[in-house]
Order: sequence, then structure tokens, then C-alpha cells
Amino acid sequence: MEYGFNVPNGGPLAVPEHIGTIARHGEKQGYRILAIPDHIVVPKGIDSPYPYSPDGTLNFPTLLAGECLEPIALMAYLAGITTEMRLLTSVMVVPYRQPVLTAKLLSTIDLLSGGRAVVGVGAGWMAEEFPPVGAPPFEARGRATDEYLRIYKELWTADAPRYEGEFTSFDDILFHPKPVQKPHPPIWVGGESKPAKRRTVRYGDAWYPIGCNPRFPMDTLGRFAAGLDDMRAMAEAEGRDPVSIDVAFWAVWYGASEEPIMTDDGERMLLSGSADDMAGDIQAMRDLGVRHLVLQMLRPTIEETLDAITQFAEEVRPRADG
Repeated sequence: MEYGFNVPNGGPLAVPEHIGTIARHGEKQGYRILAIPDHIVVPKGIDSPYPYSPDGTLNFPTLLAGECLEPIALMAYLAGITTEMRLLTSVMVVPYRQPVLTAKLLSTIDLLSGGRAVVGVGAGWMAEEFPPVGAPPFEARGRATDEYLRIYKELWTADAPRYEGEFTSFDDILFHPKPVQKPHPPIWVGGESKPAKRRTVRYGDAWYPIGCNPRFPMDTLGRFAAGLDDMRAMAEAEGRDPVSIDVAFWAVWYGASEEPIMTDDGERMLLSGSADDMAGDIQAMRDLGVRHLVLQMLRPTIEETLDAITQFAEEVRPRADG
């Protein structure tokens, strides 16, 4: 199992000193993924429901204050201060950025980092953020996301890339350097809905759900297994071998309580409870095919954050991997 955690992109920890300390400490402790969230601007008025809270309320004070470091720039910074950890956009909202430029930025980071870029992608949920960044219409976000993913792959792999689409077209161009990773940096498709699973099957190298989506909950082993079975059935229906699709999981609630968290059906939430409970969950998830696990390690202070990173590495991981 490959373990990782998110880096701060807003609030008092989102400064170079703390970001560097957190990243280097995680690398020293044996983590291999740094996950980077994505927002560019934050509208003062947000009516769009946030998909990962029970009532649709956006519950991130730093984001509501407009504090958000740009993820591709942060990715480049992290590439310079780490040597082994993979750099994951978690997730990049694909329609926000012009696809040819984005493909070049990610290719450049993959080259400069020695092949450590992982492109986590999603279609986005905040309608109000689309107009100010020049994105396609919010209603077209799914079509734009699929088209942009096709464009990335074309630019990263073709000797003479060309594309004609609904949102972008190009021909008669050179695109170098190509990414270090072949055929391209892995694409992890975020999301739990049917469209997200379908996008995974068609364009993704891995499925990367968050377990706490109230519309598509995957916060217990049974619920997650059912979602995974559904994605794999979709792959078979589209003629793709399900084994070819890697599986990652993002547990945003990790460390929210020292006690087991109970779900609405009375079961213990995945990755909550004692070290033994969580180690057992990880072993069961590994048996289902999960190879990458991203955890929420950020705490109010730098000291608490470093302690959380250490605690998992010393108390949970040895039980899970032993």
C-alpha cells in the first residue's frame, strides 16, 4: 500500500516554511504521495452545494476566506523540495485551465521531478468559479473534462499531435518535452457518481473516490466494495479489463475523532477507531484492490500535523503492512 496525505493550500499552515516542513517530514516517515487541492478564485457568494457535506454547506473556513494556493504552482514547488514523494493533484478541476497549456505544465513538472507527477482530475462542483477563470459553461463541464483528458493524452503521446473538438482544436504543432512517465503521468479520476466511474473506465489509470459523499457513500467496507464492483462492471461492459484500473481512496475524515465514527447505518466508518481497527480496514481494502491511500493529516498547528503524520506511520502502518 502506498500512503499519502494532503498539503495545506490555505490558512496559517500554507506558507513555504510549514509546507516544506510537512512535506519533508512525510517523506522521511515513508509516505509517498503529497495531495494538492484545487481552487483558483473563490466567489463571495456560493450557492452551489458542496458534494461532500451532508447538507451541502462548504465547511472550509480558509477557502471561504479566499485563501487557496494554485495547485500546479504548488506542485512545482514541492517537486523542488522532495526527492521521492509523488505529487498528486487532488483533484485538479480540469475545465478551469486551457488544456494545451495545462498539458505542458504537467509534462514539465513530470520532467523536472523525475517522473513523479500524478494527475488527479475532476469535473468541478462550484458553478460560480467557472466564469471568472474563463472555463467552459458549468453545464458543459463533463464534456469539457472528457475532451481535455483526450487532449492531454494526445499531446503527451503523439509525435505529431492534432485534435479537433468542441472546445479546443490544434494541428501542425510540436509538443516537447514529453513526460518522463510512459505513456504519460497516471490519471486518477476522482468522483463517486456514474459519470465519474464512466470517465475512469474511458480515460483513467485509477479510480480515486472520496468515501464521504452523502449521495454516493463509500464510508464502510461494504459500501466501498459495492461501488468498486459497480465501476468494474462498467469497465467490463465497455470492453476494458477491470484489472487494468488501479484503485486509490481518499479518507478526508481521518483523525477527526479518537473514537470510532458510526455511519447512518450503524456501522463503524472506515479508517476510524483504534490503530488495530484501521489496520484491519487497510488490509481489507488492499484485498479489494486498493493500492493507494490518502489521509487527512492537517491539524490546527504545525506541531499537531507533524504528530499526526508520525502517529500513523509508527502505530497504524506497521500493523496494516505487517
